[in-house]
Amino acid sequence: MPMRNFTSILTAGCFVLSGTVSAFAAETLKWAHVYETGSAYHEVAEWAAEEVSKVTDGRVEINVFPASTLGKEVEINEGLGLGAVDIIYTGPSFVERYYGPIAISDYPFIMRGWDHWVSYRDSDLFAELSEGYHDATGNQVLGLVYYGQRHVTSNKPVLTPADMEGLKIRVPNSPVMLMFPNAVGANPTPMAFSEVYLALQQGVVDAQENPLPTIKFKKFYEVQSNINLTGHILNSLLVIASDNALDRLGDDEAAVREVLAQASAKVSDEIYQSELDLVAWFREQGITVNEVDKAPFQDAVRPKLTGDDVPYTMEHFKRLGEL
Repeated sequence: MPMRNFTSILTAGCFVLSGTVSAFAAETLKWAHVYETGSAYHEVAEWAAEEVSKVTDGRVEINVFPASTLGKEVEINEGLGLGAVDIIYTGPSFVERYYGPIAISDYPFIMRGWDHWVSYRDSDLFAELSEGYHDATGNQVLGLVYYGQRHVTSNKPVLTPADMEGLKIRVPNSPVMLMFPNAVGANPTPMAFSEVYLALQQGVVDAQENPLPTIKFKKFYEVQSNINLTGHILNSLLVIASDNALDRLGDDEAAVREVLAQASAKVSDEIYQSELDLVAWFREQGITVNEVDKAPFQDAVRPKLTGDDVPYTMEHFKRLGEL
């Protein structure tokens, strides 16, 4: 065979081989979050990654990056727009910067409990707010995750608003999280999630607030003697993916959406059950768990929920209350 023909055949063969490899290369998505590997959030994200690989026959792979390895909360939100990450867990209070009304569910005492939260998750109101966020950012909400009722931990009992006056309390770095401590005269100190344990241990802050499952998996009870059941916020997380990431999935997009919706429901059920079980567990560890009359705290916050500074409309407020 003439060398010229042999070279042509070899080149064509390499081209076909290259095309075959490209056709079977998996589309890989990065899922970033700030929670520890032992948390239900991370474990369910890993479960979702396995399910996505199965249902797409390996055409889509998800790599999960926990514990702020790809950035803190503000950074991973920014990373969606930059293409640095493809999927995130994040709180509505963090996306308030981009589309204010979707943060309504994270405002103090605005959610009545688990059943109200489920009604909101399945409501037209949540669907409309999710669409508003998409219009503002080009990112899509694929699930609402139950994060739990936030309670104040401290090294003294906190039973009334007066007990919080001047208390230096860590809060997430988001505007909505300042409303409750400001209303009761505390000294809110925004701080990244990854820095809280050490700050409590060293006395940089006196207190923090989080749901019971988070207090457990972040081991805040090791450096705080009291858990005060203020239940001042019923928190959620959003599972968000960028349009760019979803567009890359082609015919597999629907399957990936379905798995992420299942993951959102799965972790929500786990967190709610954990929340129910943990009061007894903390008491078994020798932690003082204080029952709290919420009414005085609610009275302090109520005027702010319908003030001029909230990012949602009074129509949103009324519709959420009627669910």
